[in-house]
Amino acid sequence: MSLIFEVENLRKSFGGLAVTNDVSLAMSAGDRIALIGPNGAGKTTFVNLVTGNLKPDSGEIRIAGETMTGVNAIGRVRRGLVRSFQVTRLFQDMTPAEHVALAILQRDGRTGRMSGNFLAMPEVMDELENLLGKLGLTAVTHRKVSEIAYGQQRLLEIALALALKPKVLLLDEPAAGVPQSDTGRIEQALAELPSDLAVLMIEHDMDLVFRFARRVIVLAAGAIIFDGSPGEVTKDARVREAYLGSYANARNIA
Repeated sequence: MSLIFEVENLRKSFGGLAVTNDVSLAMSAGDRIALIGPNGAGKTTFVNLVTGNLKPDSGEIRIAGETMTGVNAIGRVRRGLVRSFQVTRLFQDMTPAEHVALAILQRDGRTGRMSGNFLAMPEVMDELENLLGKLGLTAVTHRKVSEIAYGQQRLLEIALALALKPKVLLLDEPAAGVPQSDTGRIEQALAELPSDLAVLMIEHDMDLVFRFARRVIVLAAGAIIFDGSPGEVTKDARVREAYLGSYANARNIA
C-alpha cells in the first residue's frame, strides 16, 4: 500500500536541547496510530513541525510523495494534512453551522461567498448538515458555541477537520477536558471516521488508546522508543520505564 504521510529523520533543537531527535514514521491510508509518551516527550512539537507551524532543523516531511519543505501550514492543509488542537479554538459567538460552512467554503476557495447567506447555498447546507448529523450535533446546528457543551465543541472540531477533506488527520487529545459521561460520543465519532483516512492521535488516556489504535508509537525525550502493536507496547521494558509503569502492570494482571 502506498504511503500517504512520511516523516524522515526529523530534528529540532531549542537552545541546544533536542526536542525532536531523528524521528521517522510513515502512514498509509486507513492507519489508526496513537502517539503517546510522558509530558515533555516532544509530541506537540512534533505535530507543530509536520504541520508547518515550526521549522525543523533537518529532516523531510512528505504528503502523498510530495516534499513539504517550503510549504507553509495552509499549503499543507490544502494538500490534505489537517490537525485538531488540545484546547478548543472555536469562535464562541458563531454557530456550528457557521463554522462548518466557513470550512467548506475555505476548502473550495470560496471564502468571499461567506459575506452572502450560506443558508441559501444548497450544496453547502447538504454537506454541513450531513457532517453535523454524523457527529450527533444536529440539535445544536444553529446555537452559539458558547451555549453548547464542551463535549459537543470537541465534536465540532472533528467536524471542521473532516470538512476540509483530509488525507491525514492529526488529533491532539480529542477527549481532553470532556466529562467522562460524554467521552463515549467522542469514541463513537473516532470509530466512524472514514475508513481510508489516516489518523494519528496524541492521547494520554490509555484506555482510549487501546480501543482506538492498531499501532502505537511511543516518544520519550524527543525520540521514538517503540513502534508496534498495542498488544506489544505494555511488554516493552523501555516503555514501562519511560511511561506506562503501573498501567502496564495492571493490564498484565487483568
